[in-house]
Amino acid sequence: MDTDQIMRTFNDFFRERGHHRIDGGTLLPPPGDPVLFTTSGMHPLIPHLEGRPHPLGRRLSGVQRCLRTTDLDEVGDGTHLTVFQMLGSWSLGDYGLPQSLRWGCELLRDGFGIPPERMHVTVFGGNDEIGPDDESLATWRELGLPVETVRDDNWWSHGPAGLCGPDSEIFVWTGGPGTPPQGTPTTDPRWVEVWNHVGMRHHRAEDGTLQPLRQPDVDTGMGLERLVMLLQGRDSVYGTDLFEPWARHLPPLWSLDERGTRLVIDHLRSATVVIGDGVRPSAGSHGYVLRRLVRRVLTTLWRDDPSRTLSDLPQEPLRHTLDHFRLPTGPDEVRGVLDEEERRFRDLVRRGRRVLDRPEFSGKLSDDDYRRLHDTYGLPRDLVTGLRAG
Repeated sequence: MDTDQIMRTFNDFFRERGHHRIDGGTLLPPPGDPVLFTTSGMHPLIPHLEGRPHPLGRRLSGVQRCLRTTDLDEVGDGTHLTVFQMLGSWSLGDYGLPQSLRWGCELLRDGFGIPPERMHVTVFGGNDEIGPDDESLATWRELGLPVETVRDDNWWSHGPAGLCGPDSEIFVWTGGPGTPPQGTPTTDPRWVEVWNHVGMRHHRAEDGTLQPLRQPDVDTGMGLERLVMLLQGRDSVYGTDLFEPWARHLPPLWSLDERGTRLVIDHLRSATVVIGDGVRPSAGSHGYVLRRLVRRVLTTLWRDDPSRTLSDLPQEPLRHTLDHFRLPTGPDEVRGVLDEEERRFRDLVRRGRRVLDRPEFSGKLSDDDYRRLHDTYGLPRDLVTGLRAG
């Protein structure tokens, strides 16, 4: 299956089961939301998961583009991305978690052709506050999938306060077609998590107390890029059709190690989506995240060759990403933003080298030194570290 077929299979499956499709919009949450970017498929639905009626009804499904900065240090491996798409299905006080689990198994097994013997599940095993999710455990056993109980990790929370509940995580074996599954998801990393099903049954208050929701919901989330990787038999998301133009153009353009190439691809692709959503580089808020992504790319490129420039980037990968995310921005506009940010960063690097050549910054830098370099000269700590290492 290519990506379009995978998305069509997902959407058709839930449409046939009475779900109304919602297409995720911008990465930017509505005004007043304290979170900078949409981080999950359920994020835009929080008021409805808390009980407000949704105009399309109580069964919903769709795809939402998301951005997470919490995994930046993980970017460069085979599965973590900064901007990604989340396939989701939701029951707003309609059907329960067992029905969602049955449909999840059916779609993976019959819709996507994943053999049941190459799937494994973990469920919430209880903690000091809440007992084990015996209902989900019994459902998975009824479906015949191997299941493992996990005491704390399978409890999903939307931050320290807010919606929460027990989580069933579905894993798929990636050890190769001729390799029989071994171990469990908690013992063998070749089990890759693909789909979470959360019984949204509780709300945690600011004081830490846990209260049951008047409207128990179901929230599921499945990363599209990771699913495509599994169904196309690739060992990383970067080998899928979603990344094909990037993987074809960038390695011949800039010779980097594998992790560096993946970081550059991810951050440029993510920056393209963020720019397409109307964000521009700045010293704070959404623009700072975009600036950080672009400057991490440049720092990686210039580590071996300071003459490298984003102006050499061809338009095809930019156009492919803008088209896939259905963004109205053109490649020329994205290139203009990237080029201007590169010019600013080159100026900052030149100024930073002159500052760091001063005698007071020649030795080991203290936290006060780093604060002074940032507050007085505008030099972030990671840039200072990179310049001194170089």
